Amino acid sequence: MLHRIYRRIRFGLLTILTVSIVACTSNDRVAVDADCYTVQHVAGETCVPRQPQRVVALDSVTFEYLLSLGIRPIGAVSSTFAADLQQDLTEVADIGSTGEPNLEKILALQPDLIVGIDYYQTIYSQSSQIAPTVLYEVEHSGKWNEIFLNFAQMLQKGEVAQQVMNDYYTRLEQFKQQMGERLKNTEVSVVRIYPERINLYLKDSFCGTILQDAGLPRPPAQAIAADEAQKRFGNPIQTSISRELLSQADGDVMFVWTGENTVEANQQAQQKLAQLKSDPLWQKLEVVQQNKIYQVPSYWIGSGPIAANLVVDDLFKYLINR
Repeated sequence: MLHRIYRRIRFGLLTILTVSIVACTSNDRVAVDADCYTVQHVAGETCVPRQPQRVVALDSVTFEYLLSLGIRPIGAVSSTFAADLQQDLTEVADIGSTGEPNLEKILALQPDLIVGIDYYQTIYSQSSQIAPTVLYEVEHSGKWNEIFLNFAQMLQKGEVAQQVMNDYYTRLEQFKQQMGERLKNTEVSVVRIYPERINLYLKDSFCGTILQDAGLPRPPAQAIAADEAQKRFGNPIQTSISRELLSQADGDVMFVWTGENTVEANQQAQQKLAQLKSDPLWQKLEVVQQNKIYQVPSYWIGSGPIAANLVVDDLFKYLINR
């Protein structure tokens, strides 16, 4: 009898203990779920903090996206392409150069979230031990709008992102109205000068999509969609031309830039442009003779709403306010 009572008491205690453990575990899970949410991304699955306070950007694209959403990173890679954005944010710690973030520097910052493009899958196992890490796919810069909106959804900032894009489109509508009849008759050429080559930026490049959104036509050699460009040139957004084909760079106006990742490469590209300006084939271009060439900063390469609005600023500056 006493043995049976003991067994019942022991069973009851075990049951209570088991229920208590399950309850505690369940409460722990609720707490975790209240503080973070699960995101599927190119490198796996991550529980992202609902209100991250210490975010690190692994690249300049992510840095711009975060700023666009009102999130100020505590650390980011240094990049000549993001120099215009970073110059006023001196409190953002430098975690290394483009393509080579320093994990020790990131660790020292004690981030609660690390974000970057899919290029950084090679360091994902290490970065995710430092803090929850989310990596997202970037096919090419011409898909910046879609990529930005998807990125915002991962951070539960979809409404903020949509408002950012609405503001962008509102500005473009104002641009179209002010251009009037000139809009459909102004062919815009976009040229990037590298240290060793001359490239045309095509229809579905970052700047190309902005020109499309603005309703501006492109020269035939540049009005090539991404799929066709990939087949013909092995690149969806740009193609190289020889000096003998400089006529493909002609237009009613031309925007040209020389942005590179290093100071030395930038200087070489500037020298290339200076040499080009003295080339007889360059001087024969109608756009050159009409003095309608405008050199612009490297934000024309992209790749987010801030850069897009800077490009729109240039459209107003050179096509309307001049």
